[in-house]
Amino acid sequence: MSDNPIVYWELASSNAEKSAEFFKKAFGWNFEYDKATTIYELPKEINQFRGGGAFTLKMAKLPFLTIYIEVDDVKEKAKEIEDLGGSIVIEPFNISPTARICLFNEPSGVTFAMIQRRQK
Repeated sequence: MSDNPIVYWELASSNAEKSAEFFKKAFGWNFEYDKATTIYELPKEINQFRGGGAFTLKMAKLPFLTIYIEVDDVKEKAKEIEDLGGSIVIEPFNISPTARICLFNEPSGVTFAMIQRRQK
């Protein structure tokens, strides 16, 4: 294991309560509101990274960070994202023979991604 693993992420939202509720409905994440910090926190069991990578920009104009959320069916989840007030940035597409992704904005406009890993 690395001496310096990524262990946390945060979303600077225009409405944190609305964002927390969106992710609860979309992905079943149960945020806990911390009155002292005014942050909606996720329990550590949910906040686990399984890998990552870096690449050189080709199409985007500005550098960015994307958090990938694993789902069972990316097309079905994209429809649910829209029903919950999010918007699809890039429709589901295959990035390899074993993975499909979709980029979406949560209600305050921050971009996240979903990934569906296909069974071999």
